[in-house]
Amino acid sequence: MKRRDFLAASALLSLLSPSSVLAANKKKTATTATGKPAGKGGAKAAGRTGAKATARPDGRASARKGSRQGGYRPIVEAPTAAPAEAPSPPPVAAEQYNAISLPDEAQPQWRSYDISSIITLHHIKGKLRLWLPLAQYKDTPWQRSLGHSWRGTFDSAGIYRDPVAEMEVFYADWKDATGTPQLQLVSQVAKQDRHFDITRRGSVAERGEVLRRCLQSSNLVPTDGLVHRAAERAIGRIKDPVAQGKAIYDWVVDNTSYDPGRSGIGRGDVEAMLDSGQLSGKSADIALLFVGLCRSVGIPARPVFGLRIDSSRLFAGLGATGNLRTVQHCRAEFYTPGYGWIPVDPGDVRKAIHDERLSNGDPKLVVLRKLLFGFWEKNWIAFNSAQDVRLQGATGAGVLPFLVLPQAEAGGIRFDSSDAERLSYTVNASRVDG
Repeated sequence: MKRRDFLAASALLSLLSPSSVLAANKKKTATTATGKPAGKGGAKAAGRTGAKATARPDGRASARKGSRQGGYRPIVEAPTAAPAEAPSPPPVAAEQYNAISLPDEAQPQWRSYDISSIITLHHIKGKLRLWLPLAQYKDTPWQRSLGHSWRGTFDSAGIYRDPVAEMEVFYADWKDATGTPQLQLVSQVAKQDRHFDITRRGSVAERGEVLRRCLQSSNLVPTDGLVHRAAERAIGRIKDPVAQGKAIYDWVVDNTSYDPGRSGIGRGDVEAMLDSGQLSGKSADIALLFVGLCRSVGIPARPVFGLRIDSSRLFAGLGATGNLRTVQHCRAEFYTPGYGWIPVDPGDVRKAIHDERLSNGDPKLVVLRKLLFGFWEKNWIAFNSAQDVRLQGATGAGVLPFLVLPQAEAGGIRFDSSDAERLSYTVNASRVDG
């Protein structure tokens, strides 16, 4: 595809995209500290990388963004009374909108949420450690972490940061767990829609070490052999990096399928998918296939693992409300000079095709696949982009392919929230500002 043809195709999106999305595109993104939303209870978001612990009247610990610069220090809290585990309503089907005619009313640019996670462990004896992924700690034009607070029956708890993986993880320790260990963690996050505008260049260049890391292979995502050959077929003779990314995105959407029978968000074993010829799976499988294909032809790319926290303005199946324990979702982004990181979500295109039974020529699908190249809806929070994760303080099993679920280790045996008999997990999101 020639560059002028790609630009023309992108211009067509502006004619087909929902009016509310177009209106959001015209808004200028606030980037100053004064434009940053305040969290519930006065949690600050000053855009610094430091963190500090503050005492609260109810005795809970709170980690908030502070004005002090420098290295990050883990935050440790003494145990408090166990939280009462409130029953959570089942997921509620969100109101469905036609993807071609979204509501015309203006949407708030930023929306803040309180995200409350409650974990109760059963049949555990002896030493216990628990890990939970947290929202990305680096502020972006589309997501800001406003702070965290926690309470429970643990002996110690805190937050550690992996600067290489750009990941922040909450941990809690029980020296001798008995009964039913409990934990409640509340995170405050502000979100807005994320847009890619092909008419705007001049983004801040990414650090070289980050780009090099986003070209490397991982345990489940190689960049040679079948992966490289598939990517070359996808891009053909295209030379423009944005158009190459679009060609790979289109190839992934055209050649994959959504498999609701897979557990969680999928395994993300790209080599096994290509080797078997079965290009089906869930969001991690589809997003990591896109990432692997991009990396294999020299385009920096990374998955972004996260959690749906609200209903969708596009299709009901692309959002969630109620108990969010099983609605983790993986998106992806790739980097091009001049434009920076460009967001994509091929997994949600395939999910909408499956859930809504959309045919290839359906006008709603035509618009959706154009929209999700360069757009992330704000009903989802990003955790991290880490692959081949080693949990700090773990003594049992080796690396995880990624960290998106709560993890626990007792007696050298690791398990996650998919083991409902041992780890009861509920998570709910509530809007702070309407």
